Amino acid sequence: MCRLPRLRHLLASALLPALLGAGAVQAQHFELPDLSSSADAVMTQGAETRLGKAFMQHVRERLAVLDDPLLASYIESLGRSLVLADPDAEGRRFTFFLIDEPVVNAFAGPGGYIGVYAGLVLAAQTESELAAVIAHEIAHVTQRHLMRGVEDQSRLSVPATALLVAAAILGAQVSSDAGMAAIVGIQAAAIQHQINFTRENEKEADRIGISTLVRAGHDPYAMAGFFERLSRAGQIHDSAAPEFLRTHPVTSNRIAEALQRAERFGARQRPDSLRFHLTRARLRERAYDRAEQAVAHFGATLREGRYRNALAERYGYALALLRARDYGGAERELARLLAAQPSQPEFVVLEAELAQRRGRSDEALSILTQSLALSPNDWVLGTVRARLLLEQGRARQALDALEDLARLRPDDVMLYDLLEQAALKSGNRAATHRYRAERLYLLGDLEPAIRQLEIALRQRDIPYHDAAQIQARLDALREEERDRRERDDPLG
Repeated sequence: MCRLPRLRHLLASALLPALLGAGAVQAQHFELPDLSSSADAVMTQGAETRLGKAFMQHVRERLAVLDDPLLASYIESLGRSLVLADPDAEGRRFTFFLIDEPVVNAFAGPGGYIGVYAGLVLAAQTESELAAVIAHEIAHVTQRHLMRGVEDQSRLSVPATALLVAAAILGAQVSSDAGMAAIVGIQAAAIQHQINFTRENEKEADRIGISTLVRAGHDPYAMAGFFERLSRAGQIHDSAAPEFLRTHPVTSNRIAEALQRAERFGARQRPDSLRFHLTRARLRERAYDRAEQAVAHFGATLREGRYRNALAERYGYALALLRARDYGGAERELARLLAAQPSQPEFVVLEAELAQRRGRSDEALSILTQSLALSPNDWVLGTVRARLLLEQGRARQALDALEDLARLRPDDVMLYDLLEQAALKSGNRAATHRYRAERLYLLGDLEPAIRQLEIALRQRDIPYHDAAQIQARLDALREEERDRRERDDPLG
């Protein structure tokens, strides 16, 4: 689960006395925030948004955030379905993303950024189990547990607070030494009462998460079941216990309380979606370092019947064969997949990528173009098509396609990275700097983004319409920068 225990311990520990030269913080000087207190009074939504962007900058620097459109779209879709089922989430912004690490964990960061590790997706035996963890994280956001955790740090700057949050949430997952170094660097002191605050937050997130599960149509028993299974695994393999257990200790009382809540709703069996199984197969295939290892794994599970979903297992096998350059074998498996589900996005993308690998570039584009004619707003297919255009040296076409996609997803860092590449390869210097600016802005680098827009305007022969758009964007970012400087970026 999330890194909130370590986070609250850190945030309530250190801060103003250490950074401003005051004496050591004493535990008894802190009072547990009243649950009715408004975090909005401490941190405005705008400040929280800035904090979230700064936090995500640290996340991207330290963790392997997946930019696979198929995987990203699944976790976004599942997260969005849970947000829609939570009345407390109305009007809040959430960003769900996957991290390419075999860690069984997830975390909620400021600004509604929720990270899910690949290891958690693979550890979940049902979609409801995965949904249970994400619903729990959503509850941490809606109840503003993190914001209440930084309540005592309201006079710190956004960058400083983002560093503390990142050190707390990511410290042990990236490197225990690195996390401790960050803590020691600000001379943090421990606050014992934060343990109790954490327990209350976890209980509240469990309670709200189960209600969200039910409203979204998932099994309310999934949370308790997943907790109990991970707890048993931790007892058997204590030295390699899931990160989930180290960040969110699962007690028998917690499991019992989750069961009691589930009993109020009764069992609600829900079949797992095909996309859940396909996502797990895709993650498992890419988890193998060598293609032959993946081929051997999926070949064995198919022969022995050790799988939960036959289509997903064949999909994983086809992906492994493609990576191993066994194109004939991949085509045979793909034929079975398309015969069963001809319009499934994962299979369409695989068909296009296989055609591209076999040198049939026009066919690859045609496959995606035909599918997009039926689903013109499918950003996954559109992104894959743009990537293929870039691989084929058709940068101008890729740029046009990506600009259309960016209008659908204006906050997608991956798209602006591709836009920058496409503009560069097409020789459009102004657009290159313009899209680099947008990527930097989304990563929280406001001043470098402004510099890039200024460089863009200095390029020759910019069409009037493009120059006007760049100037308008530059004016907006400069105003934002002035506002930050006037406030010295406080969280209030």
